[in-house]
Amino acid sequence: MKAEHKEAVISEVIRRITVEKIQNADKIPLETIIADTIYHERKRLENGKTTKKAMPAILYWKKMNKRLIHASEAEKQAMLQELSQNFVREIIGNFNPKVYQFATKALPILLNILLNAMSPRIFSSHFPHWPELSDRLLVQGEIQLLQQLAQLGTVILVPTHSSHMDSIVVGWALHRLGLPAFTYGAAISLFKNRLIGYFMGNLGAYRVDRQKTAVLYKEILKEYTTGMLEYGYHTLFFPGGTRSRSGAIETHLKLGLLGSGLRAYINNLIANNPKPNIFVVPCTISYQLVLEAEHLIQDELKSTGKSQYISEDDEFSQIRRILNFLAGILRLDSRLYVHFCPAMDLFGNLVNEQGMSFDHRGRPVDITRYLLVSQKIAPNIQRDMQYTRELGEEIQKSYLKNNVVMSTHLAAFVVHELLKKHNPEMDLYRLLRTGGKEETLAIHEVYEASERVLSKLKKLESSGQIRIDPHIRDASVDQIFDEALRHFRAYHTKEILVRQGDRLDPNDCNLLYYYHNRLLNYELEKEIEG
Repeated sequence: MKAEHKEAVISEVIRRITVEKIQNADKIPLETIIADTIYHERKRLENGKTTKKAMPAILYWKKMNKRLIHASEAEKQAMLQELSQNFVREIIGNFNPKVYQFATKALPILLNILLNAMSPRIFSSHFPHWPELSDRLLVQGEIQLLQQLAQLGTVILVPTHSSHMDSIVVGWALHRLGLPAFTYGAAISLFKNRLIGYFMGNLGAYRVDRQKTAVLYKEILKEYTTGMLEYGYHTLFFPGGTRSRSGAIETHLKLGLLGSGLRAYINNLIANNPKPNIFVVPCTISYQLVLEAEHLIQDELKSTGKSQYISEDDEFSQIRRILNFLAGILRLDSRLYVHFCPAMDLFGNLVNEQGMSFDHRGRPVDITRYLLVSQKIAPNIQRDMQYTRELGEEIQKSYLKNNVVMSTHLAAFVVHELLKKHNPEMDLYRLLRTGGKEETLAIHEVYEASERVLSKLKKLESSGQIRIDPHIRDASVDQIFDEALRHFRAYHTKEILVRQGDRLDPNDCNLLYYYHNRLLNYELEKEIEG
């Protein structure tokens, strides 16, 4: 956020929160709100490590609790304002044009030199024309529509979320399209590294602490995003909330932050903002390999299978793993797709390049009529929540339609489903733990099943229900598996799938399951039976 807008947004967020809470104090007393905030913050700190850095915060909340006991109504209002100010100043991001200019020009050059130097084969075989990440990062979809809408109003970009790399990848893609930096929420843990935190804090990221569970904090976060949208800052939300632990396309979206778009739009209309429109653009990010896949699937299985699994450190926290991952993309001619989907309004209607909305029958609609209360534009909590739910449903449909099938997804899907077919008596966790009764699968059976799945995928693509990576669309199954196996053995610490003559050995069933899940919700399982 630009410096000239920072204090104005802080003041407005604090004003809106305190006014709303004071006006509704007869329903929820201020004492209840403050006590709830104190309780959740103290609980969060008690569950964490008691370090020297944590002690001031612990003491602060103890003092706040003592103040509340004897506070008058006026003092409670002052405490509410103080808490609101603390939270919003913790959240608020920044934007430094000089840092942005340096990062977008200098860092890609330095990164390419570093990555190519890590691989002598790449360095020597391509010198002096080294391959760049831009050759592997393929940006496609409704690009012109996105560029035009960014001029007409404010854009909310809602990508799928597989990796902490996503915000970097999308940021790079937006820069290549000539679009300005988008603001986005980033986990507060990512700011702990001083170098990464410096760049993130100056490239539009604001801090989101998912360990903070107090209602007041969540409401301030939503109000802050609303304010940014009203000031015309294009914004990136991950409606899945966190990275997809299972590897699947998100089907359950968190709509809280997304709902701030509708609130901002209503406020824009009431204030006669010259550019009131807010557009929603879904975006799918498709990787052949996912940086944190090992950690994420362990986390997923630990969550669903309880104590059978133990989570390890996240790969994104390890610089060497990041560099190895990126070097692998260059070495393997790996592809990474960023697909910008058709844009929508805040009600899920499709939007054209002039910013006009069209219903599901293709008829133009005046969306301001959706917001009338007694012939005046006004918010309505229940109505607006329903609109946001409908928008979420349309985003989910768009994700599935614009998911790009990669070789690793296809190979993993077929092999995992064949393991299930051969071991019907085993539950998921036993199957992943043992790999099934047979150690290997006959490659002819795998290829035959893959032919059927690929044929079904092509039919789905022809009806606009999915997308296939052009590199595998017309490739033979043998070529697809050859590419998938090269990727599977190139980066992860354990080789996922190994070919042994005319047999395939599922060597890491957890990761096989993770990549398999990208093709859920298309009813492809039926093709395995033959």
